[in-house]
Amino acid sequence: MSVVEASPAQRRLFYGLSEANTRSNLSEHHRRFGESPMPPIHHRHRWRERFQGELEASGLTGRGGAEFPVATKLAAVRSHRRHGVVVVNSMEGEPASQKDATLARYAPHLVLDGAELMAAALGASRVHVCVARDRERAARAYEVAAKERIHAGSVTEFTIGTPPAHYVAGEESSLSRWIDGGSAIPTFRPNRPSIPVIGGRAALVDNAETLAHVALIARYGSEWFRSVGTPDSPGTTLLTISGAVTRPGVYETAFGQTVEALVGYAGAESGGVSAVLLGGYGGTWLPGHEIVTPLASEELKKVGCRIGPGVMVALGSGHCGLAETARIVEWMATQSAGQCGPCVFGLPALAEDLKAIATTNVSPSVVERVWSRLLAVEGRGACRHPDGVVRLVRSAFRAFSDDVDYHLANGPCLGARLRTCMAGVSERRIVQWR
Repeated sequence: MSVVEASPAQRRLFYGLSEANTRSNLSEHHRRFGESPMPPIHHRHRWRERFQGELEASGLTGRGGAEFPVATKLAAVRSHRRHGVVVVNSMEGEPASQKDATLARYAPHLVLDGAELMAAALGASRVHVCVARDRERAARAYEVAAKERIHAGSVTEFTIGTPPAHYVAGEESSLSRWIDGGSAIPTFRPNRPSIPVIGGRAALVDNAETLAHVALIARYGSEWFRSVGTPDSPGTTLLTISGAVTRPGVYETAFGQTVEALVGYAGAESGGVSAVLLGGYGGTWLPGHEIVTPLASEELKKVGCRIGPGVMVALGSGHCGLAETARIVEWMATQSAGQCGPCVFGLPALAEDLKAIATTNVSPSVVERVWSRLLAVEGRGACRHPDGVVRLVRSAFRAFSDDVDYHLANGPCLGARLRTCMAGVSERRIVQWR
């Protein structure tokens, strides 16, 4: 996959990378970005307040999907009496996403810088780095980087863990439970969001990309971070762009560019793009006439979309959006933890109905049944997994309303028979929770 930086003139996440120079060792990292501004231990009290203030002024939000303000999360964990624990979430359960794996390969020290700075802000000495078990190359990259840092004199203890490669295993309560010796399944948290706990200590769980941005903000400041992007969505973000494009890859872009421009930058296929899936398999479909929308939170909210974990899949004009949605929902049904009814019964039923609409002749009553199932599933799961599926299906019915009418009147379209453009939806894995 391609790796493209936002601007060669700015020291953003992919600064200095090229086909001829992809080294990720500590000396190369320091050559690109300079050393991390880690404060001396005896000066950390004042530094923590300044660090917290810079993060707040930057407007940085989490890049793992929830888009929660990073400074707010840090302040909440700091408010606990006992020193906290930092967790790097590099699980990347979205099959269509490659951004965290790319950071692990090309810029692991930038991620670990951010984690170490967060640990210093919490008075913590341990960082857990969690990488899905099937991403051996990424785990190895962090292991090598952690050893380099120890040899260079870092006093932070880095533990590289490989939880099960499962979609919901990357949920922060799943990771916390797994690190504590339990199964990597979500914990029921009625008052979400709440702070996970590891070994009796509050845990700060942040996505790998989020922490890489933290490392740069600590170096260059909040004004530098906000010098690109929009007032509501400052800075840059990583996007994994795939589907009907000729140059699929991981792109770093400033917020504010249109979805159409980004797909075009990745080489939209000559047949055109009929829709874009934004935010991964628990995200939303953006119909073709709305891809002129800027990639910015407030603008996307106006059309019912969200950035999520930075996944963008372009749907070619010949493909059937209903069939692709049915395949995603069928795969998502296999990814539940199996601990509540909405996932165990609701998601498979939804997948069956959607598959019938896309591939057979059905009556309008099946569509009505899908809407009823969505109401029965939404907000009733132990975690947000079923809610993501509900969001996806609702957006599909909105984006492909004409296709729904066509299928009801004529049966399956030719696009429903084409090979899927959604990564990983044909895979079936043996479920392991430890």
